[in-house]
Amino acid sequence: MVSQLILLIICHSKILNNTALDVTDHSRDSANLRYVYPVVSRRAGGVSVGINLNTNNACNWRCIYCQVPDLKRGTAPVVDLALLEQELRVFLNELLHGDFMQRRVPEGARRINDIALSGNGEPTSAKEFEQVITLIGKLRQELALPSHIKLVLITNGSLMHRKNVQQGLRKMAQLNGEVWFKVDRASKAGMQRTNNTRTSLIKVRENLTTAVALCPVWLQTCWFMLDGEPPSKQDEDDFLNFITTLLHDNIKPQGVLLYSLARPALQPEAPKLAALSERQLEAFAIRIRALGVETKLAT
Repeated sequence: MVSQLILLIICHSKILNNTALDVTDHSRDSANLRYVYPVVSRRAGGVSVGINLNTNNACNWRCIYCQVPDLKRGTAPVVDLALLEQELRVFLNELLHGDFMQRRVPEGARRINDIALSGNGEPTSAKEFEQVITLIGKLRQELALPSHIKLVLITNGSLMHRKNVQQGLRKMAQLNGEVWFKVDRASKAGMQRTNNTRTSLIKVRENLTTAVALCPVWLQTCWFMLDGEPPSKQDEDDFLNFITTLLHDNIKPQGVLLYSLARPALQPEAPKLAALSERQLEAFAIRIRALGVETKLAT
């Protein structure tokens, strides 16, 4: 009990700084904690409480727009569930009952929108993934979090075949959860160029089918300039054809989250990348919506 009390005091003292948050800074160190970090999210429209399970900066993909420093190939390390629980409990209490919002969050974004499993790599690579979902569910109930607060998994979807991931998604569905499933390009060449993965489109479809059957899913799509050129019409057509075949087979995501770059990439390709304009994003969104699919823009 004494050690738990000490840990609670340490966690609380770490978050007492006054650096303002904004959409251009998604630092995992913004609360000086190991696992928990707050961000002001463009896509969420408020404060997203991030959980970083990949504290070793390791991921099984290497997206060329990734903002993770010193990114390496690999999986998440062992998760200290006790520390994660204490950090999340203290931080949520501070958001709900402390002055964190007034000190560090812009006036128009002072609401908790979600708890997001994201961080510095693929979160489903953590062996403790299902246990982490259970822990979040426990704290939601213990702290009586408002029902509108979502639980979001931001994932490349590559590990949906794992039983612990599937069980975690089942639990997420009971916790107002949703999956943001990365589909940046819908061709083998496009995925290799953008995500540095050899995953086939067939495998992406299989993983997406699994996810949709277990939990509400949004497709998360990053659209950007490369070498001064926007995505090609073929890139757009490939994406639209991918969605069309899904709908034809009654595989129905909730919609598409379409966004561009807001923060500098930290990969070797960074000098080649630039954000698309809102007009460019909207032009593609119109084509997606024409399929009857809800499409949200984050510019």
